Amino acid sequence: MHELSLCDDLLGQIVAIAAQHNTQSVESITLQIGALSGIEPSLLESAFSLIKVGTVAERANLIMQTSPVIVVCRMCGAQSEVAANRLLCDACQSHETDLLCGDELILASVALNCAD
Repeated sequence: MHELSLCDDLLGQIVAIAAQHNTQSVESITLQIGALSGIEPSLLESAFSLIKVGTVAERANLIMQTSPVIVVCRMCGAQSEVAANRLLCDACQSHETDLLCGDELILASVALNCAD
């Protein structure tokens, strides 16, 4: 389960952010997860709930937002939001496309508890 390893790395970033802002707890964490990232959100949530115990993120809510798959066509230059299993240009139907987004895992925001 590579989600556990991802959560370990994520928690390291969150702990560093909390320390940088001198806070003892985190309210929420927002992630953007691309449809082609290979991450299973339910497994990520389970792994995070295990790994956050005893840390500044112990009570944090994990918010996951799905990012669309967007390609740019090498033939006509159009950008298209496409299905994860169909990376064709919507404008000209070319298969010669480059992925602009959809395979990412981004730590979008961390809400710190300022009442500490």
